[in-house]
Amino acid sequence: MTTIQGPAVFLAQFISDEAPFNSLDSICKWAADLGFKGIQMPTLDPRFIDLKLAAESKTYADELTGKVAAHGLKITELSTHLQGQLVAVHPAYNELFDAFAAPEVKNNPKARTEWAIQQLKYAAKASQNLGLNAHATFSGSLLWQFFHPWPQRPEGLVDEAFTELAKRWLPILNAFDEVGVDVCYEIHPGEDLFDGVTYEMFLDKVNQHSRACLLYDPSHFVLQQLDYIQYIDLYHERIKAFHVKDAEFNPTGRQGTFGGYQSWANRAGRYRSPGDGQVDFKTIFSKLAQYDFKGWAVMEWECCIKNQEDGAREGAEFIKKNIINVTQKAFDDFAASGSDAAFNKKILGI
Repeated sequence: MTTIQGPAVFLAQFISDEAPFNSLDSICKWAADLGFKGIQMPTLDPRFIDLKLAAESKTYADELTGKVAAHGLKITELSTHLQGQLVAVHPAYNELFDAFAAPEVKNNPKARTEWAIQQLKYAAKASQNLGLNAHATFSGSLLWQFFHPWPQRPEGLVDEAFTELAKRWLPILNAFDEVGVDVCYEIHPGEDLFDGVTYEMFLDKVNQHSRACLLYDPSHFVLQQLDYIQYIDLYHERIKAFHVKDAEFNPTGRQGTFGGYQSWANRAGRYRSPGDGQVDFKTIFSKLAQYDFKGWAVMEWECCIKNQEDGAREGAEFIKKNIINVTQKAFDDFAASGSDAAFNKKILGI
């Protein structure tokens, strides 16, 4: 067993134009002052990282690592959630997801897909240059608008979509394999990989690719009413990254999992700061330790009620409190009687 690393914080929800969230140096100081030991780094804001340069220059990557280390922090993983989303976009979402794309590929879905795939390939090499072994991303989606089978889905539609998704991701997965880094898909509503079954469908299409791994975030499973504890038992060998994000599900006679088009604060299922929701993190941390998870516990703040800085401060302490310093000995070693083959046969009477 391995003691989980942490606490760390995903920077995506904190970056802004206001200090201390507007530069790498100041946000690292902020995170370190709160007790975080690592940062998960989004890769679209050049104030924090030049992804292409990090892929092409080991010198730049070393300088970036040094800048973070000067605050007593480590980069846990790079994140290409937004670029990963753009690997596969159904035309219904073209305008909305264009906001994630570089200016030169907006309003050009083919060029946008090519740009996104190249971004992921840069992330593979950048991760290697930074000494990382896992990478956080989304799968993108061609099917999300068909998740409810009404109108009835045409025969073969789902299979065709997963075939195409795999076709786009296989070159990316191979690029990550070449540099020894796992691709960790955050299983998430709005992606074609949104639960265990869809993940297995994708694995079949990419020939059980060893780099097609998982970012475990139980909050999305609370909203789906999926057994997030059994999920660890099923997929622990593929879980290589971990978001500590809480959620709650409080159905009423008026709404349930679909949320009735309400705002986040008014939905039956909503995200909360760590410790404020219904997720059984004590069992989760125990399960991950039991299964020898070697990665980081990364706080992701998405709460519709609590202030983000309060959530971060409390989240750092929450993770510290839940990390299990795993034992190096069995609790009953004091009663060991010693043994050898002859002794075992003697006490068995054989």
